[in-house]
Amino acid sequence: MFSSGEDEMATAQVGTTRRAPLSRDRVLRAAVALADEEGIEALSMRHLAQRLGVVPMALYKHVAGKEELLDGMVDVVVSEIDPPLEAAGWRTAVRERVLSARRVLLRHAWARPVIETRTGASPVVLDHMDSLVAMFRGGGFSAVLTHHVMHALGSRMWGFTQEVFPSAPPPEDPELREAMFRQVVARWPHVAEIAGAGAAHRTESVVGGGCDDQFEFEFALDLLLDGFERLRRQDWTPGD
Repeated sequence: MFSSGEDEMATAQVGTTRRAPLSRDRVLRAAVALADEEGIEALSMRHLAQRLGVVPMALYKHVAGKEELLDGMVDVVVSEIDPPLEAAGWRTAVRERVLSARRVLLRHAWARPVIETRTGASPVVLDHMDSLVAMFRGGGFSAVLTHHVMHALGSRMWGFTQEVFPSAPPPEDPELREAMFRQVVARWPHVAEIAGAGAAHRTESVVGGGCDDQFEFEFALDLLLDGFERLRRQDWTPGD
């Protein structure tokens, strides 16, 4: 049996174990976990404080406010991207780095719209961009061509692209779906033709099966990489 003094010491040790010291890293990772589980709309300083078992004001010692919290969450997500492949050609290294970014974004569904709203690049974000630039420069790309290549990659360096006019899901009712399809064929026959051709998509992919946003992402990425290589071999400059 414990003496009263030993009981008090054991209780204090349990309390210390249960409550880890609050830190910026702990705050950011708790925010990422909350957004993963409940969506970015559920994220607030108050809700996050409740999850951490602290008062909301305690969070402001580590993040100045909601926007800084979101910036830090992006850093946590970007830090999950696999490191560059060693001893790989530029094309393989870039492709795998971009596809790793896509896998990370698929794990954190809330991250894409948050990344799109950021107004500045943090050191973590710049590290990722710098690593991609280094792959192109190490592969023989000029600084000028690499500048344009990075613009062409755009949001793909973060693992996503934006559809300008994404297609709405068809009605679940078979009769309504058939009626809608007839209307589309009658008015927009060429759109209907290529939409039907999408059934020929392959199902295997780097990340997994399905239609494939993944297939379309890799298809466009490979087209870009092939084009980059052609320009590199031509010693392309903007005046060409």
